[in-house]
Amino acid sequence: MAPVELATESYSELDTNDNRIRCSAAASKKDRSVENALISKIMQLDETSCDVGDEDSFFVADFKELKKSVELWNSELPQVHAHYAVKCNNDIETVRYLASQGLNFDCASKNEIEFVLGLGVSPDRIVYANPCKNASHIRYACQQGVNMTTVDNSYELYKLKKYHPRCGILIRLATDDSSAQCQLSTKFGCTVETALNELLPLANDLELNVRGVAFHIGSGAKDVDPMFVAIRDSRMFFDKAIELGFNVDTLDIGGGFERETFEDISAMTRYGLDKFFPPGFTQKHNIRFIAEPGRFMVASAFTLATYVTSKRDLGCNEDNIDAMLYINDGVYGNLNCILFDHQHPIPRLVEFGGDDNADAKGEHYHYSVWGPTCDGLDCVSPMARFPRSIHVGDWLYFTEVGAYTSAAATSFNGFIYDSEVIYINTEL
Repeated sequence: MAPVELATESYSELDTNDNRIRCSAAASKKDRSVENALISKIMQLDETSCDVGDEDSFFVADFKELKKSVELWNSELPQVHAHYAVKCNNDIETVRYLASQGLNFDCASKNEIEFVLGLGVSPDRIVYANPCKNASHIRYACQQGVNMTTVDNSYELYKLKKYHPRCGILIRLATDDSSAQCQLSTKFGCTVETALNELLPLANDLELNVRGVAFHIGSGAKDVDPMFVAIRDSRMFFDKAIELGFNVDTLDIGGGFERETFEDISAMTRYGLDKFFPPGFTQKHNIRFIAEPGRFMVASAFTLATYVTSKRDLGCNEDNIDAMLYINDGVYGNLNCILFDHQHPIPRLVEFGGDDNADAKGEHYHYSVWGPTCDGLDCVSPMARFPRSIHVGDWLYFTEVGAYTSAAATSFNGFIYDSEVIYINTEL
């Protein structure tokens, strides 16, 4: 994303009750600040004379939300040091801010490592959290001093022996992630039996530096029980590793945390750690707990604004859809979370012109919303409800779209999503 600073004064003085401007829904102070930032940006645009790209979709990022996420994490899981998953959202100012708040980083590729190091982050604050890596990327990590990675198979152990023999190794265990939005154990993680009976003995023979264990109960996990089971299995691993003489000192409990379920999952995490990694055992072996939160930190901080480029009226139809709306962002762009992250962002209306166009009877209008590409799969919402008729030139916005959106945008059909980001802080 291309960062754009919008001075607080330029939107804080807007009166959202003015008859020139009205947002479509009642809003909290935080919401109003975000909406004011959207409106201030939009009011600067003139479609008859603006440059190509000026009316592209853009984000507003609220740093107060980032701070709230960090504070909530530290309050609920003070014993677990967060390593932010860069793949979730690699907006440079966001990553820089999280680094300033003391977070470390989960990087999954050479380019992510390079990016984080370029911000001045020490390599000892990075876990190379990808169990399957290119040999050249392993060499790069070694050259840069990134000395912790994850592994779930024997081939990776042989590669590490050859290219990074002193690297700290976390054996990645599979978990029951059947209740998660994104199930990761279908791709990564070995069974406990494989870890104990194959990988640990092999690592011992190769004289590698096994430092502990990692697991991930799936992104957007709803069920808390797999966390307890995974911590229990991790203790079995620690006991075997200690028996073989390894200096194991790290337990990585992965990611998958969400605001909505965090209280429950953090309570189960604390319970599991207290039961299987009690203070005496933890202190004796100097064990540290880390995690890889991504969406938990950034999802709520970002709002996306999109422009209605076209409209097709449908007339009477069995779906009761009044028209099809076409916007300048979609599932191949910043709203790819609909396809790849099982999200359902709700379009909302930024309305100009007071109440002149509002439906006097309080009725609603129903639309399907589509992205800009030529693919019929590019459907943002099959049914969206608005308080008035939507016109070409209107703007729609989507809240809580900070996770797995811009980071996975493509250039399909020639649409480039180098979206501007307006940074605000509603705490000020």
